Amino acid sequence: MSRPLFEILKPAGPVHSPGAAERLHEALVEAATADGWLEVLTAAWPALATVAGASPYLSGLMRRRPAQLRRILESDPDRHLEVIIAETDALTGDAEAMKSPLRVLKADLHLLTALADLGGVWGLDPVTAALSRFADAACRAALRAVGNEQRDKGRLLTAPDDSRGPVPGLFGLAMGKHGANELNYSSDIDISLFYEPRLLTLALREGVEMQDFVNRAARVLATLLTERTADGYVFRVDLRLRPDPSSTPPVVAAPAALGYYESVGQNWERAAFIKARPVLGDMRAAARFLKAMIPFIWRRSLDYAAVLDIQSIKKQIHTYKTGEGLQAAGANLKLGRGGIREIEFYAQTQQLILGGRHPELRAPRTLDALAALSQAGHVPPQVAEELSAAYVELRGLEHRVQMLDDEQTHKLPVDAERRGAVAALAGEGDLARFDAGIEDLLVRVNTRYGELFEGGEELDSPYGSLVFTGVENDPETLETLKRMGFTEAPTVSDTIRSWHHGRIPATRTARGRELFTRLAPRLLQALARTGAPDDAFRRFATFFSGLAAGVQVQALFLNQPKLFNMVLGVMAFAPRLARQLGRQPAALDGILDARFLTDLSEDTGLVEQMIREAEEEGDFEGAMNAVRRLHREQMFRIGIHAISGRTGPEEAGRAYAALADAAMRTLAPAALAETERLGGAFPGGAVAVVALGKAGSREMSAGSDLDLMTLYDAPDGVLSEIKGWSADVFYVRFTQRLISALSAHTAEGGLYEVDMRLRPTGSKGPVSVRLAPFVDYYEHEAETWEFMVLTRARVVWASDPVFGERVSQTLETVLRRPRPGVDVGADVRKMRALMDRERRPHGFWDLKLSPGGQVDAEFAAQYRQLQAAAAGQPLTVSTLKALQDDPVLAEAWRTQQRINHLLSAAFEGRVDPEAEPEVFRLRLAEAVGAPDFDTLKHDLTDLRARARTAFEQAVPAARDG
Repeated sequence: MSRPLFEILKPAGPVHSPGAAERLHEALVEAATADGWLEVLTAAWPALATVAGASPYLSGLMRRRPAQLRRILESDPDRHLEVIIAETDALTGDAEAMKSPLRVLKADLHLLTALADLGGVWGLDPVTAALSRFADAACRAALRAVGNEQRDKGRLLTAPDDSRGPVPGLFGLAMGKHGANELNYSSDIDISLFYEPRLLTLALREGVEMQDFVNRAARVLATLLTERTADGYVFRVDLRLRPDPSSTPPVVAAPAALGYYESVGQNWERAAFIKARPVLGDMRAAARFLKAMIPFIWRRSLDYAAVLDIQSIKKQIHTYKTGEGLQAAGANLKLGRGGIREIEFYAQTQQLILGGRHPELRAPRTLDALAALSQAGHVPPQVAEELSAAYVELRGLEHRVQMLDDEQTHKLPVDAERRGAVAALAGEGDLARFDAGIEDLLVRVNTRYGELFEGGEELDSPYGSLVFTGVENDPETLETLKRMGFTEAPTVSDTIRSWHHGRIPATRTARGRELFTRLAPRLLQALARTGAPDDAFRRFATFFSGLAAGVQVQALFLNQPKLFNMVLGVMAFAPRLARQLGRQPAALDGILDARFLTDLSEDTGLVEQMIREAEEEGDFEGAMNAVRRLHREQMFRIGIHAISGRTGPEEAGRAYAALADAAMRTLAPAALAETERLGGAFPGGAVAVVALGKAGSREMSAGSDLDLMTLYDAPDGVLSEIKGWSADVFYVRFTQRLISALSAHTAEGGLYEVDMRLRPTGSKGPVSVRLAPFVDYYEHEAETWEFMVLTRARVVWASDPVFGERVSQTLETVLRRPRPGVDVGADVRKMRALMDRERRPHGFWDLKLSPGGQVDAEFAAQYRQLQAAAAGQPLTVSTLKALQDDPVLAEAWRTQQRINHLLSAAFEGRVDPEAEPEVFRLRLAEAVGAPDFDTLKHDLTDLRARARTAFEQAVPAARDG
């Protein structure tokens, strides 16, 4: 039996603002007295007073539309709802004609729904059903307006009452809460629009472009419902729950959409389609589309990776320390901990896993889904009942928050006055008791939610929620990213979501996306721990986007978290290596090698591998590329070891030098073979490649070039077999090809800058020197600095091992030859003084040229070696071994070499560590045993002063005696 609303309304709760209620009462009494419905107002007022005192929005509706309020109060609420729906369905005309009536009807519906809800007449289901039904009717009306306009313009040929809808082939699906008939009070509506090209083509006038037509239709429809006028608005319309909304038009062709979901559709999109429902347009076309989507939404069988991916959707929500730190003030009832989404995600993810084989679990509504899961034994009945009751309570609170000002918000106000208004609408006059109840509710939900994932893989973050499903940035996730230290949280979130959409090769496959779902939270947490998350993320994005495929790399990162953290450390502090990865992601292939983390001092068979792979290429250019591929991987490996502190400066220097040796030992014979191919073999000749400088002393760093010279010997009068080249021409051609092989950039990148200026006669003489003239030069012409160069000379490769040994003996003989009348110490001091004048250091962090820097230590070491050579003592190319009796210079060289290794591995060119992130400065200090960066600078200043003094003591300014 029907009864008017005023007779069955119950007082909603205490009057929050008596003054506001009294002002509305006075206005309504005047209107009711004039129109003869004062008794109705008087009977309803105890319930209306709560509304008037707490909700400015509803109070305004009642004040502006007293006649509508009267009709609502005097009508049976269910019947009045039917009238509103019927009047909405009866609207005709174009968009302009429907604009005002739709908004008036929406206001009527909003007032009816709020009063029936707050007055205890309707529970949650009738309230959400009423809102959803009106949204359906409004969408249908909007599409009718579109059809009418296009028909009037002659673009649409079908009749208004066509059984296929206003625009045959065009249809819309209600998604989210609208699709499940669970719409909240001030929700927007998610509509996905599609069209069947075959049907739409027949409905359009010849020459009308189909995509342009549907795009215009979508704009008119959305504007009609969304635009705010003096009468308000109808619904905010969100069209983004379509395939890849950032790169697709607002209306997508059904075949293209099906192709997208079949190829790159994500599990969260499957979850979204659980609630999808045809709502407007061609309902038969919509039914065909949803039927075709069933295999995508409800998979009968899922592999383990897919199940993990689905589970990860819910595990991304913050469950860390469940039940702790939850407050009513500012609580997000939808997205926050203990909120509505925790309940929805759990139900939906269980449905995705089980619903393919059990159709009875496919309920679109959350409460129905929980009941079905419980009945089937997948959720304990007590848990289902508790979560269902919490869901009803949370949704009711959400509605009351939105009733304050008709805002699309889900947060309880932080302001106590406004939160008290929500409490009053919820029937509670004591704010402290209300807050305590809210906090208890959130704790219960969050605790139950956390219990559901005990023992599984941890994907939640201690920083907060990290959710990247949907088509817009999750507000809780943005707050989490800010807590992690990201200054551009929306950009980071947009990028992560685009990767989830499969817009880069690494996530283009289902397997790649499933792995990335698990990797994303670990990635962000690891970046946060670097202390420089913005730089690290930007560099990681460049690298990750450049991967040709991502399954193997992502699986490696997931299985080896320490390695993953090492790589991200590179992203944060080593732009040199990060750029290398960004330009050539294949450098990371070396990580897949089991030898990647092997100690750098161990022989991993690199030389043999490099030679073998170069020989397999079959030609000179192929050999160059093979060497570059392995070199790239090993440079990255050594850099990682150096940056992460896994190795010291001596080991890193030897590793870099061993890599250079491997490249030369591979490319030198290849260059010789290429020279012989072009000019013919040279009978009886032999050549050796000699490393000088840091390459010779095995003290290279990431930025070192190669100081080289080549020495040869050949019989007089012999010519090459094809071109008839003389020995000097032949070995010059060989050396030129070797230089090119070592320095030229190919598709696989480059290797080294090669410097040949340390050979006799420098840049003026031939690039390859015959051995006899070399000996003669050092006997009669060479200056002291050239003998200093030879203290670090080392034969790396020789075409004939016997000749190589002969060159090594010759180098030692030259060094040991007496040089009567030469004051070596004075020459060394003069040369250092000249450098002080003409090659000034580039600031404090010039580790090489600063007084007390590495040059002082190296000059002293070379002076010691020249003394040892003259005295017949053992020789060494190592700076540290030469300085074993001078601990201050050894410490200065070792300390600055360690800093140099970190800086050169991390950066290209000059760098000022003081401009780098604090965490990097601290790492630099820790690398040399200093507690902080300021101490490092202080200690380094003191050490350099002592080293300069030690240099002056070690190298006399003039001949003794």
